[in-house]
Amino acid sequence: MGCCESSFLSETHPEKDHTKPSYPPQSHPSPSAHLDPSTGVPSFSEFSFSDLKAATNNFSSDNIVSESGEKAPNLVYKGRLQNRRWIAVKKFTKMAWPDPKQFAEEAWGVGKLRHKRLANLIGYCCDGDERLLVAEYMPNDTLAKHLFHWENQTIEWAMRLRVAFCIAGALDYCSSQGRPLYHDLNAYRVLFDEDGDPRLSCFGLMKNSRDGKSYSTNLAYTPPEYLRNGRVTPESVIYSFGTVLLDLLSGKHIPPSHALDMIRGKNIILLMDSHLEGNFSTDEATVVVDLASRCLQYEPRERPSTKDLAGTLAPLQMKPDVPSYVMLGISKHEETPPTPQRPLSPMGEACSRMDLTAIHQILVMTHYKDDEGTNELSFQEWTQQMRDMLESRKRGDFAFRDKDFKTAIDCYSQFIDVGTMVSPTVFARRSLCYLLCDQPDAALRDAMQAQCVYPDWPTAFYMQSVALAKLDMHNDAADMLNEATALEEKKQKGGKGT
Repeated sequence: MGCCESSFLSETHPEKDHTKPSYPPQSHPSPSAHLDPSTGVPSFSEFSFSDLKAATNNFSSDNIVSESGEKAPNLVYKGRLQNRRWIAVKKFTKMAWPDPKQFAEEAWGVGKLRHKRLANLIGYCCDGDERLLVAEYMPNDTLAKHLFHWENQTIEWAMRLRVAFCIAGALDYCSSQGRPLYHDLNAYRVLFDEDGDPRLSCFGLMKNSRDGKSYSTNLAYTPPEYLRNGRVTPESVIYSFGTVLLDLLSGKHIPPSHALDMIRGKNIILLMDSHLEGNFSTDEATVVVDLASRCLQYEPRERPSTKDLAGTLAPLQMKPDVPSYVMLGISKHEETPPTPQRPLSPMGEACSRMDLTAIHQILVMTHYKDDEGTNELSFQEWTQQMRDMLESRKRGDFAFRDKDFKTAIDCYSQFIDVGTMVSPTVFARRSLCYLLCDQPDAALRDAMQAQCVYPDWPTAFYMQSVALAKLDMHNDAADMLNEATALEEKKQKGGKGT
């Protein structure tokens, strides 16, 4: 899916919502988050610190994706949630936001925004002194990397125009929603998603700290009014957008004053990136140079609006049908799950087809043979509580066999909640019940619990693959199906059966 320029200008902005959230918010959706059907982005929610610690492998230095590595003032980590969704986690320095209420309100304000030109904010964490933001993860690096540190090819001219247009659109959307301030807009804030489409990082919509600086860049790139009074205004954001336009034109991070001298001297060709090797339209370049010049006006009132930016750049979009990943020279993120290399068993076939009826029949037939050895009970443990627990499981089994899945969930939950015995089969059965009751999040959790009890059990992986597919995470579902198939093959060669 390329970046559809014509569709952008026809998008209407939702009504502004200036209402502030209550704190603490009345309820927080689970971090395994229901997707917003209109955007496909998880609902904004509060995460626990333990969730994010697990997702980032205890905030491992290997997971740092901040451009300046461990030297960055507020580190950004790549992480993966239990539902296998990739995330970007921004971890603020201690006491950057001492007031948890203020941090939460700011985060909820940004979390309301949802747009295809943004790397959207999907959650936050306010735990003790810890302050973290959670956003969609963008796997294809930053504009700075593609412009200044490219390896195989520079960004072609049409793609540069697309980046400028998409970021102008993102700023215009934010402005229309009452969030016109963006802190430290630069080439590192422009990210590329799995399709190579440019997105504006949501992290810049919040300051790095309650009282902190809004600009981390060299003073030569800072809006002149910010140097005078230390305040960011909507016009300051336009100035910073002008510096990004200069980056796109020149392929270098050059000070605005130097660029303006070249522009005034009519040295536009000298300003242009030599790596383009003349492969650009002089007329289009002149329009962009003129727009950059207007953005960089000393007087804030003389700069264009976000709507003017988008309006000026829209007519320059000449390759709307060419996907962004093609123009960036990167490989496309596959949407279609690959076919497993190994032949599938009946369970594998049923899972690949998402045939819940067939999965039900297999689990009924398998019964509890895979639970052997997962529980060793002493004579003393055979108490009345144990008998009651086993009775709950028995009632659950009857309900499961008779396809009364809601009753089965209740009975299996009674068995699980006692906790004296753990049964991977009960978790797998309840997982299927949740799927049949249209609760894929709960189904995924149970399938993962089954894996915790019995780490090499193919059925646990099979059930995860179906739950992930139901959550539209098809690549992860395919990976899980392959893993299950490999485990099943290994089991058949020796060891406990499946």
